[in-house]
Amino acid sequence: MTREIVLDTETTGLDPRDGHRVIEIACVELRDYLPTGRSFHAYINPERDIDPDAQRVHGISRDFLEDKPVFGHRSVCGDFLDFIGDASLIAHNAGFDRGFVNAELSRIGVDLLPEERWIDSLAMAQQRYPGMYNSLDALCKRFKISLESRDKHGALIDAELLAGVYLELRGGREVGLDLGQTTDKGVAIVADRVTYGARPRPVAPRLTASELAAHLSFISNELKGTAVWLSLNPDPIS
Repeated sequence: MTREIVLDTETTGLDPRDGHRVIEIACVELRDYLPTGRSFHAYINPERDIDPDAQRVHGISRDFLEDKPVFGHRSVCGDFLDFIGDASLIAHNAGFDRGFVNAELSRIGVDLLPEERWIDSLAMAQQRYPGMYNSLDALCKRFKISLESRDKHGALIDAELLAGVYLELRGGREVGLDLGQTTDKGVAIVADRVTYGARPRPVAPRLTASELAAHLSFISNELKGTAVWLSLNPDPIS
């Protein structure tokens, strides 16, 4: 069974090398390319100011975070690492989130999350849609994933949206899967599957009698006794 974690962070700024910190982290669990409804979410006290440009994007203030735990608290780092386990981690522009998460882990002396564990959905989108705008918002619009519940960037809602985008980039959501439905915690759930009527077996042939005759003539005159078709269907006209 394939287990993957879709991850998103919000931060005080753009670069952890400048001392910027994670202030919100969220994860959504996928199993066999379906959301399970399980998630992890935490707000984090960064113990520093938030850049005004960053706050305009996510709307999270330092005052709001004053009573929140620091990253090294068991309820944040411990629960986060327990939740992700050894699963692959999916993020949009994964280098950004990986850099911030690993910077936080490094500060408290915890092993970093290696690059090979991460799947970059932005790189997937750029490969599939070269030269196009491939932000999370643009991809949601392209795949008709609703953005109505989102007025600002937030780690949990963005992780849920990214889960839908990632499934589309993997080749499309399962029939009957509606990521627009949520639990009371805002986590996506799986809708009932669509059922189809029984398919007739065997399926009725579509070839005309003349087409079948031409096929038999080709087998007899060109392939003769070497035709695999004859071993599978001794009466090819039927």
